[in-house]
Parts: sequence; C-alpha cells; structure tokens
Amino acid sequence: MHTTQHRARHRRRRLGLTVGIPLATATAVGMSYGGAFGVFGEDARPEAAAASSAPAWARESADGFASVNALGQNGTYGGRDGAIVTVKTLADLEKYATASKPYVIVVAGTITMAPKGREIKVASDKTIVGAGTSGQIVGGGFFLGQGVHNVIIRNLTIRDSYAGTWNDKDHDWDAIQMDGAHHVWIDHNNLRNMADGLIDSRKDTTYLTVSWNQLKNDNKAFGIGWTDHVTADITIHHNWFHETEQRNPSTDNVAHAHLYNNFLQDDPDSSITSSYGNYARGGTRMVLENSYFEGVDNPVIKDGTAALVQRGNAFVNTTGRNESGGTAFDPTTYYRYTLDAAADVPSKVKSGAGPRSAIGRTASAAPATTTTTLTVAKDGSGQYKTVQAAVDAVPVNNASRVVIAVKPGTYRETVKIPSNKPYVTLQGTGGSRKDTVIVHGNASGTPRPDGTGTYGTSGSATVAVEADDFEARNLTVSNDFDEKANRNVSAQAVALRTAADRVLLDSLIITGDQDTLLLDSARAKPGRVYVTNSYVVGTVDFIFGSATAVIDRSVITLKKRWDGSSGGCVTAPSTPAGRKGFLITRSTFNGDVTAGSFALGRPWHAGGDASLDPQTTVRDSTLGSGIGAAPWSDMGGFSWKDDRFAEYKNTGPGAGTPSSNRPQLSDTQAAGQEVDDWLGDWTPTGS
Repeated sequence: MHTTQHRARHRRRRLGLTVGIPLATATAVGMSYGGAFGVFGEDARPEAAAASSAPAWARESADGFASVNALGQNGTYGGRDGAIVTVKTLADLEKYATASKPYVIVVAGTITMAPKGREIKVASDKTIVGAGTSGQIVGGGFFLGQGVHNVIIRNLTIRDSYAGTWNDKDHDWDAIQMDGAHHVWIDHNNLRNMADGLIDSRKDTTYLTVSWNQLKNDNKAFGIGWTDHVTADITIHHNWFHETEQRNPSTDNVAHAHLYNNFLQDDPDSSITSSYGNYARGGTRMVLENSYFEGVDNPVIKDGTAALVQRGNAFVNTTGRNESGGTAFDPTTYYRYTLDAAADVPSKVKSGAGPRSAIGRTASAAPATTTTTLTVAKDGSGQYKTVQAAVDAVPVNNASRVVIAVKPGTYRETVKIPSNKPYVTLQGTGGSRKDTVIVHGNASGTPRPDGTGTYGTSGSATVAVEADDFEARNLTVSNDFDEKANRNVSAQAVALRTAADRVLLDSLIITGDQDTLLLDSARAKPGRVYVTNSYVVGTVDFIFGSATAVIDRSVITLKKRWDGSSGGCVTAPSTPAGRKGFLITRSTFNGDVTAGSFALGRPWHAGGDASLDPQTTVRDSTLGSGIGAAPWSDMGGFSWKDDRFAEYKNTGPGAGTPSSNRPQLSDTQAAGQEVDDWLGDWTPTGS
C-alpha cells in the first residue's frame, strides 16, 4: 500500500509540471557560457547581485528526481532568488551557508576545514559553487540535516580528510552527508580521498540528483540508506566512479533508484580493488541503463528482496556477479531524460565530469569579450610583414584579446611580447603547426650587435613572453643556433621563454638543443603555464625555469648532440619554496638516443640559491628507452634527493622499477598532484 501511494503522488505532481532542463540541453548550455557573467566581481557587496540579473549558471535548476514538484518544493534551484556572494575563507563560507536567507555562494579558492573533518551545516535555499575550477574544500565537507531542502552543491573539489585508515570506522568525515534532506542537486564536483564516504544519502533523503561528478580514490564512494522506510527517489547519472572500492553506490531501501550513463572504472594492478559496483539492497527498486563498467569485480549485484532492471549496459574486463531481476519502474513517469549510448560513456564522462570552467565564473575572471585580429604575412598580403610589427601595434595595457593571425611561412626574427600587452594570441593559420615557423639562432654566448656583451640565456629566446594571459597556437617556435659551427660560444639557446602568468601553449612544436623551453616566473606570482598537445625537442635541460607549469598530453623528444653523442636531461626546475614546479602528465618521452642516456630531471638552484625547492613530477606517461633506470641526477652540488622529484604510474621501457633512486608517489600524494592543483583558479582552454 505504501508503494502504491508513493507512485500516485508522483502522478499528481507531474500534471502541469515544469520539468528540469533535459540532459542534452543542460549539457550543451553548461558548456557554452564562456567566462564573463555580469558584474559580480570578487569584491562585490553581498546584496549587489539580484536574481533577475544573475548569470546563467546561477539560474540553472536540477534534472532527474531533484526536478520533481513534491513536498512543497517545485524542483531544485538553490539560492537563485538570493544574492551572489564570493567567499575565500572558512568563516565567510559558514556564515552564508548556514544563513536563513537564500544565497548563491561562490567559492573562489581553497578553503581548509578546521578542525579536520568539519562539516558545515548547510541551510535550505543555497547554491554553493566553485569559481571555475578554483573552488576547493580541503579536510572536510557539508552536512544537510533533517528537512533541509533546495540545495545545490556544484563545481567544487572536496578532498583530503583521509585520516590514515582505509576502511575508517572512527571518523565519519564525508564530503557530502545528507540526513533527511530533500531536493538536492550534486553536480560537476570532484570528490576524493576522504576519511569515510564521498557522498552519504541517509535517513530518507529524497528527490536527489547526483550528476557529472568524479568520485575517486576512496574506500566508500556513495552510500544510500540507513533507514527502514522505502520512500527515497534518486537519480544518478554521468558520474565517474574511479578507483573506489565499495558503495558505487550501495542503494538500500530506495523506492525509485534511476542510474544511467555512469562510468565505473577500476584500474588493473593498482592498490585499490573494487568489491562491487552498483548494489540494490533491501526494498530498492532500481533501473540501471546504458552505464559502462570497466575492470570492476561484481559489477551489478542485488539482494533477494530488491528489484533491479538492466538495459543497455556495457561490461569490459569485469568478473563476478552481474545480476538483475524483478519489476522496477518507468523513469519517464517522473521526468524526461536522454540516454547516451553506453559505448560513448567513457569518453563523455571523462571529458565532462568534474568541475568546469564555465560554471561559477564572474566578470573579473576574463577580459572584455571584444576580440581584435591583426594579420601577418611575409608576402605583404596581411596588415604586417613581421610578427614583431604586429605585436608593436597592440595597444599598451589592452583590456581585450588581440589575435595575431600569422599566415604560413618561415619568419626569421625574434619576437617579444612586453609585460604591458596582455591578452595576446599568436595563431598560426596553416593546416599544420609545421606551416608557420618563427625561428632565430641566438645563444647565450652570442655577442649583441650593439657591442654591449652577449645575449645571455634568457636573452637568447626566439620568442619571449612577458605579458599575462598569453596564448600561442598551431605554430613552430625554434632556435637553430649552430653548436657545431660555434663550439667556443656558450650554447644555451632558448626557443621560447615565458615570464608571465596564465600562459597557454597549445598545438606547438618547440624545438632547439640546450635550454629549449624556459618557463620562468616573477617572485611575486607563480607564472602558471599550461602546455598541451605539443612537441618539445632538445638535448640538455631543455625544459627549465621557476614557473608553475603543466605539460599535458604532449610529446617530449630526446635529441642527440651535434656530434652524435647521447646524454642529457629533460627538466631543470628552479622552483621557489612553497610553490609547485613542473608537472608532466599523460605525455610521451621518445627520441632516437642511446638507451638509458637521459635523466628526467635535476635540481637547478640558480645562482647557488639553497632556498629554492625544485620540483618535477612525471606521471601517467609513457617513457621511452632513452630514460635511465635512475632518472634523477644532481646538479651544481645540490642533490636531487633534497628536493622534489617523483613519478606515478608511468609505463614504457624507460619506466623501470620503484626504488630509493626512483621514488613513486602514493595514491594519496598523487591525488594532490593533478592538473587542477597546479593551475588553481585558472582554467585554460586547450585542444
């Protein structure tokens, strides 16, 4: 009788219902906002942003069961009727999250919970959203108590309350815990490495949608139940359960559990092994559609009292129980939704789950949207014949993006983008990055033509970038200094030098010999650089400097010296203490060199400065045979073991065996050394 009444209430609610945004529409909208949303900068007064002028992301409402009109709540839209406030401290976050009035709370930075394990008691009518990918909650999370409703938790990274015990029964420190709440939307978050669960939906919490989240590196991912009642209605879609042992989710006594298009992945030979995947327990009725299970033990299991209907799921390298049976329900009775094909789920979820740059941004995060294009062509068909002439034409202190479109050709010149010309893009317009080449041949020891000495290493750069928010795309930057013909000249010869913050290098070839790519920074700021889909070629210390830099999905090519000898080093970081150095991830190291002749890195204590703390992490990459079995080396009297050099889950003939000379990050350490940890509140848009 109870179940019949529950279904009937749903039918009455659906009449005249304005359903939440359908999946396909919500995804498209969420990806298309861009970076500027009105006038709500980080220093805006809390009452300045009314709902009528709020950015689009602040007006979004949930799909799935969280969109259903029930219990006096017409869908889930969070704090959209209240002010937008930006918080950077624990005190401010707690002040607004626990307030009685509605708020959209933008978390702009990393907030550490004190004491560890603290869970902020969120009140009704709240949206808590990260600013792009910068919003992080460390060492604690959120609690939604009995009757709390209309809450959105979105676009955050919540991590690291782990207390040292894998199956922790002493610390109930979750990322998000709900006891008797209703109408809650948990969307596009990265949840990982907590002491207990990542999400706990308990004590009849209902009208819950959990979508597009990454749930990673935890014993207990997502537990649902802690009740004898069978009343909860929950939608779980497009989530990535990755390296989580149990509760993926465990669904106990849920009246309507709709799971679709989730990706459950257990990596082979890792320290975490799944106990089970989706679990229907007690009186649960579950519909499981078009999800993808990879490497998971016991991918789908159910109690004898539960009903579980499967449709269209994919199972790859799974073992153990895979069960279904009974009669469940039709999700379309309650809301509209669109299924992706199971085969497409891994790529869609990997690329789409987790915090997004298009959510939570405010106007202060981007320049004006107006873009100016200047054209360069050697043959005179453009506005300028040289790249530097176009740079010279950029207004000083320009406030909007200037694209310098460079037509195919070889431009033998040096180019400098000075610090007072931000928002410049160098864009090759050919069909290949090889079609547009900027090249010169100065070295450290090359005499300056005006007789004032030599160029020095930094002065030798073919392209020098000193302006923030610089981008370079689809071209080659080269230094072709001839070492063989100039054997008495200091041979450090830089192709590309950056000394700025928020620099994106996308789809480039950066080639030289010694000191090819100088990624530098000023002491006052980290000098963040993101290199993606690119090639970097060199011989000795050919990626070096003090910047906080990521090289992602790229190819690093080891090169023989001019005399045919092999032997060199890829990175030479000179990282200031307290900052992050070089992170090389999802990349390939190759090259026609002698096996074992190259090191991954060595510590550059520039000028003998012992206060520096050089760092290189190489992870999730393929190492060719040119990398030595002991891949780190000393430099200038400083031992690499006194600084920060490590690997994680590399493969290939150069990967080798972990040892004291080949330190590996633990899973916990690796969870804090990812791209987002390096880039902070900046989200570059690369190919």
